[in-house]
Amino acid sequence: MERVLFGDNQFFGVNHASEEKARAQSIHFRDAESIIRVLDIAMEADIKVFMCTTHTKIGEITDHVRKNPAKYKQLEFYPCMPYAHKYANAMAEHGPVDALRQLLPNNGSMMGAIVKGGISLAGLNVKGLAELLIDAEMNMFHGLRTPVIFLQNVVTDLLLGIGFHEAFRTFADHVRTKYNAEAGFITMNLPALLVALKEVGIINPIICSTINKAGFRMPGGLSAYENALKEHEFRPVAMSVLASGAISPKEAIEYVCGLPKVESIVFGASTRQNIFETKRLIDAFSS
Repeated sequence: MERVLFGDNQFFGVNHASEEKARAQSIHFRDAESIIRVLDIAMEADIKVFMCTTHTKIGEITDHVRKNPAKYKQLEFYPCMPYAHKYANAMAEHGPVDALRQLLPNNGSMMGAIVKGGISLAGLNVKGLAELLIDAEMNMFHGLRTPVIFLQNVVTDLLLGIGFHEAFRTFADHVRTKYNAEAGFITMNLPALLVALKEVGIINPIICSTINKAGFRMPGGLSAYENALKEHEFRPVAMSVLASGAISPKEAIEYVCGLPKVESIVFGASTRQNIFETKRLIDAFSS
């Protein structure tokens, strides 16, 4: 993986410290063109990976990239799925069966059976349905490089909580065989996920989790995460390294870069100054 990953929270009104700032960002990035301008700045800073959700607006970004192959020849995408609001809204508006009919690609016998009403949701092949949903989410990235595909924490931590650990294996196997990609897992509970992935035979996994000097949004506390980094074999991706602004960028990045094993750092920013300065600090403390 690349050392520096550019995230997309700032584009879709996600800010863990300020709802007011989140709303302002959502308004500012209401069209795809405004997102593309910032993504171009990140590329100027020599950031080559866009780690993004499967929000419908990302489809406009990928369309733009496909239309300009020379300009974006070095750009890779790390899709993060599913985009939970899309599924929740579809379920609320249309009910479970019609929601699946809208979300799934209409190219298989299972989908045809659902549309005809011949299969109850309780009787669905869960593995087959999960694979179809992954394929539906990946459709917007066709023809683009996606070497790592992440399972979003809303699903990762739900599966972790109910003990359905085999689903992690299903996800990892499908993205490897269908997309020649490595599976990544985003979580808000790093220590517990490490144990679960080992149980189902996922060795040296890619795990993206909150890692910061303040212990912000790190269940079990800072020491539990530092011990996990020392004791377990995995490839960590650190997110929320600035603790939503609670730590100065220099102090925050120096701390994360000094931790063992941290392979990548993902951050989101919306201005040229912040993008270039964050990239400079990561490079400086990684050397």
